[in-house]
Amino acid sequence: MTFEEQSFVPMLFGGDINTYSVARAFYEQYGVKSHVFGKYANGPSCGSKITVYHANEAIDTDKIFMKAVRTFSKRNPDKKILAIGCGDSYVALISKHKNEFPGNVIAPYIDYDLMNSLQQKELFYQLCEKHGIDYPDTYIYKKDDYPANGNPEAPELSFPYPVILKPSNGINYWEHPFDTQEKVYLIEDENRMKSVIRDIYEAGYTDSLIIQDTIPGNDEYMRVLTSYSDRNGKVKMMCLGHVLLEEHTPHGKGNHAVIITEPNEELMTKVKALLEDINYIGFSNFDIKYDKRDGKYKFFEINTRQGRSNYYVTGSGFNVAKYFVEEYINGADLPYEEAREEHLWLVVPKKVALKYVHDPVNKEKLERLLEEGKFVNPVFMKGDDDPVRNMRMMKQHVSHFKKYKQYYE
Repeated sequence: MTFEEQSFVPMLFGGDINTYSVARAFYEQYGVKSHVFGKYANGPSCGSKITVYHANEAIDTDKIFMKAVRTFSKRNPDKKILAIGCGDSYVALISKHKNEFPGNVIAPYIDYDLMNSLQQKELFYQLCEKHGIDYPDTYIYKKDDYPANGNPEAPELSFPYPVILKPSNGINYWEHPFDTQEKVYLIEDENRMKSVIRDIYEAGYTDSLIIQDTIPGNDEYMRVLTSYSDRNGKVKMMCLGHVLLEEHTPHGKGNHAVIITEPNEELMTKVKALLEDINYIGFSNFDIKYDKRDGKYKFFEINTRQGRSNYYVTGSGFNVAKYFVEEYINGADLPYEEAREEHLWLVVPKKVALKYVHDPVNKEKLERLLEEGKFVNPVFMKGDDDPVRNMRMMKQHVSHFKKYKQYYE
């Protein structure tokens, strides 16, 4: 099937593995190339044979974003255009401006006010309370708590150090970069707490900080849940993954590196009820950790989009592009489905995965799925063989040996 035979074209926004994973899903299911709009001429989608890449450092600003959408719409007047965000800021832009889009542009997202509230982690925890979903013991540090003299006091916490600190508003946080900026902080004591709070607010961040009890256990206690809700707010697909390994670099901390698909009915039932209660639309993605102290699964946040590791869903047999196309292009009434078969997704070399996954049961699963060929690395697609891109991707791939040796604890 060729691009010319399709009535639609994907317009993806972002530059990392998320865009390539979605583009690969579109290409494998429908034979269509995605147009990817990112900030820089790098990443897995740049130079790919299954994408057309457009680089613009200001693509994440309102004016340039809307100009790109309108220009692309005019160049493809006979196509339906699926506008899909592959990062929080791009999803927010689509939701914010969707009522201004040309008639042939489709934005499968919730309204901006709901999206903005869900991306504030403290408001997500209120929803968790309502639906009996567990989350870590949490302290909210408000911007108003930060003193004008720039010398904050460490808050009094009901849980011990070390603690986790992260921004409530990730979009606003990354808009104000600074030298020591990290995605998530492990805070060892009060002095470190005061220093990190000062760094964040002096850089210009304007929202709250989330300070949480540190749940014990390594990466192998993590889970990731991806769901798709149709335009009527009904959940149509759920895929739960058992995370065996994450990245540990300062800017990549918490990014998934190895996942095995593994269902859990109790977790999925609770999340389904939450999503349908708020009439959620589109993909959602949850980060979860098992707490061995009380035997509960603790939810950290909701991402109002498919996660960067979304190809674990496609690799499990639930192609993420299919849900957009079948509902919004073909008008299908989607059935409800769940991923139940084990499948392995990894973005690090096999030797790295085998070295840093420690639990014997998990390691046995990892070895077995590798031996059975039930695994995928989303970045390396057969036939997408541009030599310059492949050299760049392979260099990044093998760099994980050094990164884990340096950062993994």
